[in-house]
Amino acid sequence: MLQETIVISRAGGPEVLVSEKRPVPAPGPDDVLIRVEWAGVNRHDCGQRSRGPNTHESDVPGLEVAGLVEAVGSQVRDLAPGARVCALTNGGGYAQYAIAHRALVLPVPDGLTLQQAACLPEAAFTVWYNFFSVAAMQPGETALIHGATSGIGVFAIQLLRALGHPVYASSGSDEKSAFARSLGATRVFNYRTEAFAEIMAREGLSADVVLDMSGGRHTEQNLAALAYGGRIIHLSAGSGAPLQASLRTIMQKEARITGSMMRPLPLDRKIRVAEALRTTVWPLLGTAIRPVIQQTYPLAQAAQAHRDMEAGDHIGKLLLQV
Repeated sequence: MLQETIVISRAGGPEVLVSEKRPVPAPGPDDVLIRVEWAGVNRHDCGQRSRGPNTHESDVPGLEVAGLVEAVGSQVRDLAPGARVCALTNGGGYAQYAIAHRALVLPVPDGLTLQQAACLPEAAFTVWYNFFSVAAMQPGETALIHGATSGIGVFAIQLLRALGHPVYASSGSDEKSAFARSLGATRVFNYRTEAFAEIMAREGLSADVVLDMSGGRHTEQNLAALAYGGRIIHLSAGSGAPLQASLRTIMQKEARITGSMMRPLPLDRKIRVAEALRTTVWPLLGTAIRPVIQQTYPLAQAAQAHRDMEAGDHIGKLLLQV
């Protein structure tokens, strides 16, 4: 049986995304085949598209989906066809059917639609892993989040506030700053017009953990705003240019500067994150944490979704309807 997919035909801009019929994949013993209704659009998808196809990643982008279980592998006992699920995938999400490892398939919480659930996997896995594994965030510690109204930022603000962490944030417009405050951020800075590190210093504020998706744009200010023993975590390599940082400040503050990538993370680590999400995060969904959707597009308009993602004007998630 053939299905509709969106394929990265070559390296380039959004125009290189093309529709193509492909065979429906068969689940392996530990896999779940999901009939996709909604697929999330993420910055990683745009980066993969700009780099072009390679030998170790699917040329069908898409790292998160929501839909109904179509079939399960021989070792899967806890899921049955027809179940409403969302999942973190290793690519292949821009399609009518997608494969996910059984441990990375999560139930759609009561009260949420499949559309809302499609906003969750990539943000939930990324936020939990970086704050509570990479940064080992402790009770009461503060966070500074750049990209406050991205899908990850929206999720991170709500989750950290629900868990009792003070949250500061930055965004690129006053409208976005106001929205971040409405999510629970204590203090939000417009990085285009405000020197956030100077303001934080004047107000006696500092951040134990900084989550930065700007490709190193804020390195100097991040270090200035960092608390003693603080951690700076990067989620984007930007242009790939070397990171310039004050070694003296790093030493004075015993700062740690690191980063992570979710897609190449070993499966066993992803499974541990999924277990934490099930027990700690999923009970908060629909109440303390609510998905925010900016816009939806038919699958055939994936290129336009990428244009809008790269324009950076959105608040919340961009989704493809399959």
